[in-house]
Amino acid sequence: MVLIVSLAPCVAYAQNDAARGKQLYESRCIACHSVDSNRIGPMHAGVFGRKAGAVPGYDYSPALKASQVTWNERTLDAWLRNPESVISGQKMGYQLGDANERGAIIEYLKSVSPR
Repeated sequence: MVLIVSLAPCVAYAQNDAARGKQLYESRCIACHSVDSNRIGPMHAGVFGRKAGAVPGYDYSPALKASQVTWNERTLDAWLRNPESVISGQKMGYQLGDANERGAIIEYLKSVSPR
């Protein structure tokens, strides 16, 4: 019982972060990405646990296709902070310096990925 009670605030925090992350995603990412379809960038539904460069129908850079990166909290955080430092030769020209915003967007991306 104590464990459940002590985890409840964490679950609520993650849900709040996901809601904030959705707002941030819609203001920071939506120009190039969509959750459900490929655009300038690949779709993000199901991104967690997916190998980088693996969305069918998207024209990835050779560097991304050849990478061995699998998307998780750590790799997405590094990617959003500085994509070129994660996969040299990739095409994404956007960086998100704010760690709290990256974390919220990552929580949102988790919410649109199957568990």
